[in-house]
Amino acid sequence: MATPLYRVAGTGPIDRRQFLVVTGSLSAAAVWSTRALGTVVQSPKFSDYPFQLGVASGDPQPDGFVLWTRLAPKPLEGGGMPGDAVEVAWQVAEDEQMTKVVQKGTTVASPDWAHSVHVEVAGLKPDRWYYYQFRSGSETSPKGRTRTTPTLEQPADRLKFAFASCQHFETGYYTAYEHMLKENPDLVIHLGDYIYEGPGRENLVRKHVGPKLKELADYRLRHAQYKTDAALQAMHAAAPWLVAWDDHEVENNYADLISEKGTPPDDFRTQRANAYKAYYEHMPLRVATLPKGADMPLYRRVSYGKLADFHVLDTRQYRTDQPCGDGGKAQCADALDPNRTILGEQQRNWLFDGLAASPAKWNVLAQQVMMARVDFKDGEEKIHSMDQWPGYEADRQRVLKYLYERKIANPVVITGDIHTNWANDLVADFDNLGGAPVATEFVGTSISSSGDGRRDPERLATVLAENSFVKFHNAERGYIVCDVTPERWRSDFRTVEYVTRKGAPLVTRASFVVESGQPKLNKA
Repeated sequence: MATPLYRVAGTGPIDRRQFLVVTGSLSAAAVWSTRALGTVVQSPKFSDYPFQLGVASGDPQPDGFVLWTRLAPKPLEGGGMPGDAVEVAWQVAEDEQMTKVVQKGTTVASPDWAHSVHVEVAGLKPDRWYYYQFRSGSETSPKGRTRTTPTLEQPADRLKFAFASCQHFETGYYTAYEHMLKENPDLVIHLGDYIYEGPGRENLVRKHVGPKLKELADYRLRHAQYKTDAALQAMHAAAPWLVAWDDHEVENNYADLISEKGTPPDDFRTQRANAYKAYYEHMPLRVATLPKGADMPLYRRVSYGKLADFHVLDTRQYRTDQPCGDGGKAQCADALDPNRTILGEQQRNWLFDGLAASPAKWNVLAQQVMMARVDFKDGEEKIHSMDQWPGYEADRQRVLKYLYERKIANPVVITGDIHTNWANDLVADFDNLGGAPVATEFVGTSISSSGDGRRDPERLATVLAENSFVKFHNAERGYIVCDVTPERWRSDFRTVEYVTRKGAPLVTRASFVVESGQPKLNKA
């Protein structure tokens, strides 16, 4: 069969491989811009080094990935770029020295999108590492390393990935990322609270630049400040990332267009649009997730051959308001209302369809807030977090019931948000804890949020006594690294004892194994 040809404005006929590369490179100019592109500066001169925010890659596929950077010679002064669009060249090579170039091209960094660059590279070999680099004018970016995923036809024998969340810049250093870098993961998953929205405060480890976030310029500045961290940059440059937001990328505990602070919905819609745009500008995301005003289709699916399907969820944009207030409460009548949702009907149906069709050995729900119905109060009184899945009990039961009734292969939930570590068996009916688990949940602590963590044996004993399905709890900082094969899943809880000063050593506080076909936590 002849290779199909496509045509892009300004080009001759091209085949599919070229089409994907060209359209990915043109997305900044042809899709992002809300105005005529105007002059594109091909040989710009910068006031300082323009790649100060580093490079990143993400959303890998068998034949490619997204490459990201942003031109910002003055990152904490609005970026320091002129109002013109700027040409940026990129290349992908098989070797770190960049001598075996396999793809290259040019794209446009538009002022409408903070001179960020998102290149969707395609046509590469599956299941292998690549190196990449950008150039603009006479300046060259740092090199990055990324990889493609296996195809469905290839045997995928092993995947090593790490996941993290909650990296409040003011309350600690990103020491955990320095250790994660040495793990050499194939993939990194960030589950939200990449930035925090509060104004700068005194007497903390570091200080935010700018006010409480509301305007687009302020969100851009905050993302840029976080991206200046050397440990975060190094981890972005070392492996592809899957990213999802939680609440602090916009505002604490927001629900759809309902603000925690009581901002009128129309005003909050504008604020959310500003936040979503800045988020897209600073993340290695495909054009399929491009925000349209206050809406951004972030939930998506990424496969690692037949070994694992990652169903990346969004538990903020489509949820109904938290019941009974946002804090810890007993489940009130509103929490049990079957019309309440944390996913929204469309996303939930998308999830169920994807789970039903998945050929993967492991089905991973990568999402933000704890799914287990943990009782945080000792004694007969029960206290649950209304911002987590227990505040949306009907949706929680629908998902767990679906996993059980449809016999979904090896479901594992990975979670962020709570600044503490948890390992939970998930049962279909939490009112009948004698039932067998239908899935497992690993909850990662924060990278730095809440400052130095602690080990609290008494608290651990209380949590375990009140919640028989909880197998581990810890309140230090760190991340979780997962080693996945067709036969078993292993999660190691890596922690650091302090983040308010640099140099904390790495400790493995607990390790758990899940055997294929047996959704139950086993201590390693």
